[in-house]
Amino acid sequence: MAAKNRATLINHALKVVKKHYKPTAPPKDRTVLDHLIVACCVENSLPEAADQVFESLKVDYFDWNEVRVSTLRELTAVMKPLNDPEGAATRLKRVLQSVFETHYSFDLEPMRKQNLGQAAKQVEKYNGSTPFTVAYVTQHGLAGHSIPVNRGLLECFRIVGIVSDAEAAKGQAPGLERAVAKSKGVEAASLLHQLGVEFFRSHLGPTIRKLLLEIDPNCKDNLPKRTVKESTPAPSEPPAAGGTGKTAKKTKPKTGPGKPATGAGKTAAKKTAAKKAPSKATTAAKKAPAKKAPAKKKAVAKKAPAKKKVAKKSAAAGKKKSSGKQTTKRKPR
Repeated sequence: MAAKNRATLINHALKVVKKHYKPTAPPKDRTVLDHLIVACCVENSLPEAADQVFESLKVDYFDWNEVRVSTLRELTAVMKPLNDPEGAATRLKRVLQSVFETHYSFDLEPMRKQNLGQAAKQVEKYNGSTPFTVAYVTQHGLAGHSIPVNRGLLECFRIVGIVSDAEAAKGQAPGLERAVAKSKGVEAASLLHQLGVEFFRSHLGPTIRKLLLEIDPNCKDNLPKRTVKESTPAPSEPPAAGGTGKTAKKTKPKTGPGKPATGAGKTAAKKTAAKKAPSKATTAAKKAPAKKAPAKKKAVAKKAPAKKKVAKKSAAAGKKKSSGKQTTKRKPR
């Protein structure tokens, strides 16, 4: 994109944003370290929320070294007013640790006397610092001309055509400082920052949508859209060869692996075979109790001798009676 066209778009965006937001400026009595800490907090939040968190850190903790050694969970709890408390706490903890390891103190005022480029490189070397952090400290702490751009603002620039997709992916907004004069840098940075925070807070909301369409009425296709999760239908099973879909579903569990059903005849044969198989098992199960018959025979066999004894006794008694009768007849008169 030509520099003139980019500058025109940036100035037009500033005019639109100025209708909806009021510019703010941080206190001038803050140190370089203070600006660095606020930069970690304000990247994706409004300045009022960042100032509130900054004052809470100064009141709740003894010094910045105590903040450095605090846990991430504790810092996140203090930063609840921010839009990204956990991200801000992570950036702050890493930056303070890197500053301490580099200087063994928390005094960064000597950086004001250094060359602007050298001081900006030093801030960039701190672990946890982002391009927004470097630009914020350069503008407010080192009195340089650099406009901080957060991720939300960069995405807004991409939607309205100020930066390309490749530039947005790299996190760059070329020509921004050339399009805005240094005397208006703080005001422009504050207005654009509020636009980026609104996009970060609710990128699908009606407020940011209305602002972007006011900047560029032709950006409707580039606006973020709601993603709807499509429900994937269950894969339908193909019907078996030589039969209908219903027949294939019924015969599928009964066919062995690698042997698909080939017709209704085989299916019927398998059904009859399946029905006959359990009948044999059931008949065998029913015949099983017939083994108890020998037990009855044994019981009868045991009782049989008793009957014979009774028969023998009765026969003996009969013989005795008959013998008695015979003897009585032979007695003389």
